[in-house]
Amino acid sequence: MWVWFQALEMSKRRLVITAVLAGATQSEVARRYGVSQGWISRLMARWRAEGEAAFEPRSRAPKTRPGATAPATVDLVVALRTQLSAQGLDAGAETIAWHLKHDHNTAISRATIHRILTRAGLIDPSPRKRPRASYIRFEAAQPNETWQSDFTHYRLSDGRDAEIITWLDDHSRYALHISAHRPITALIVATTFRDTAGEHGIPASTLTDNGMVYTVRLASQGHRGGRTALEAQLRLWDVIQKNSRPGHPTTCGKVERFQQTMKNWLRAHPHQPATTAELQDLLDQFRHEYNTRRPHRSLPNRATPATLYTSLPKALPGPSRDTQTHERVRHDIIDASGKVTLRHAGRLLKLGIGRDHARTPAILLIQDLDVRVIHATTGEILRELTIDPTRTYQRQSQKRQMG
Repeated sequence: MWVWFQALEMSKRRLVITAVLAGATQSEVARRYGVSQGWISRLMARWRAEGEAAFEPRSRAPKTRPGATAPATVDLVVALRTQLSAQGLDAGAETIAWHLKHDHNTAISRATIHRILTRAGLIDPSPRKRPRASYIRFEAAQPNETWQSDFTHYRLSDGRDAEIITWLDDHSRYALHISAHRPITALIVATTFRDTAGEHGIPASTLTDNGMVYTVRLASQGHRGGRTALEAQLRLWDVIQKNSRPGHPTTCGKVERFQQTMKNWLRAHPHQPATTAELQDLLDQFRHEYNTRRPHRSLPNRATPATLYTSLPKALPGPSRDTQTHERVRHDIIDASGKVTLRHAGRLLKLGIGRDHARTPAILLIQDLDVRVIHATTGEILRELTIDPTRTYQRQSQKRQMG
């Protein structure tokens, strides 16, 4: 459309200039082509100064753009995209925005980053995808409420195949355990589960697919009634075992998406492992990067999995589960005056946190009158208090204010 308009404009300019040079008056030419005499005067002045360049319309773009993104910031966005992509990590606009804010103290919008990447030719057009709203999304309410597990194959540089097993916390996406083996057996699954539980506590439930190393519930008729080593251990510890329905891989989508991210990172490494020991070294590096340094798009405020996993109370298995511990978990943003609002017994109470934390995303852990306020991104404890129901404003202590 723009090319057609530009060609039409050039044709009109050429006709007007030709008519004036042929001896027609400007008033006659103005009536003939429906333009003003002032426009013809300016056009002829430009023709005398620039020659045939007057046939092309000048750009109407402003001479300066005070609101344009600084060239240094543009270069930084492109450099981050290149760096993250080379490491096999997510390099989308939201991830780049997180790194700009937390690592470079620079804040620009996701849309601006997307335009920069598009102009730089770093974004490939993707086909239309199924809308996110069409998926049924679920998430455990607490860390250790559900652990997802799966294993995947990875080819070593010598051509042999290794298998990698993962235990992932459903709520925080925290990678609890990643290890390489050849091959994965039911005994290895049970052993890695016990080791992970020894390090992080016993979960309330597990969620896996129907692989024979996890369950034999779909085995042939002659093998039904038995249990795998994992199933026996779960029963012993009162851990609920959940398995996806056949043909529904999205049920275990979190751990499968994690494995995709992990394998992208592994493939991007310049020195591919030749043994399972070398592969394990890389997996340990990736686990640290994923848990503690990489912002996660699915978590509140793009927090890291370690921040969310370590800052919230853990669920417990079976009959021993304390359902009264931390009755509520709320996500909020501290207002401009340094306070958050909390409803208690039908009343709205104001909790003073401090103006230094204005506009900070926060997690509130509430058990009856006891409240803990945590920085949603860093996991820092901003305030711990016991609510005084007689006061609408829960003032900070004098010692806290002076500090």
